[in-house]
Amino acid sequence: MANCRRIDAVKVEHASLDDPDVRALIAYHQRDMHRISPPGTSWALDIAGLSGPDTTVLGAWNSTALMGIGAMKRLGNDSVELKSMRTLPDHLGKGVAKAILEELLQICRNEGFSRVSLETGTSEEFLPAITLYRRRGFMPGEAFSQYENGLHNQCYHLDLVD
Repeated sequence: MANCRRIDAVKVEHASLDDPDVRALIAYHQRDMHRISPPGTSWALDIAGLSGPDTTVLGAWNSTALMGIGAMKRLGNDSVELKSMRTLPDHLGKGVAKAILEELLQICRNEGFSRVSLETGTSEEFLPAITLYRRRGFMPGEAFSQYENGLHNQCYHLDLVD
C-alpha cells in the first residue's frame, strides 16, 4: 500500500479553529464518530466544544497539508483529557497520531499535569487508536468526568508522575 509509508517530517503545532481545513477535519471526525458509534455513545466535540482557554488543539502538517488533529482539555489542577484524535484516511499508518500524541503529552508534562485520561469506543474501528494508547502506556481504568465504561465506551489513563 503506497499511502502507508511513514513520514519523517511531521510538523505538529497549535491549530487555529479558524483554519478551514481544521474545521473540516473536526466536522469529519464528529460525523464519523456518530456513524460508527451507537446513539448516545459518541462524545466527539464540535468547534464550540474545542474552543476556550481550557482546550488546546494541535494539528499535524506535511508541508501545508493538514494530516491530523488532536486536542487536550484541562479538567482540573492535575488532570487532562485527550480529545478529537483523528488522522485523515490518506495519512493513516504514517505516524501522524503518534506525533500528535507525543506533543500533547509533552505539553501535559510542561504544564505539570500528573494524569492524562481519554474515553474511546470498544468496536473494531477503535482498535488502531487503542493500540497506540496502550503502546504509549495508557491502561484501561475507571470512568471519569461524564463518561461511563460500558459495552460501547471505555476509559484509559496514563500517569505522568514517576
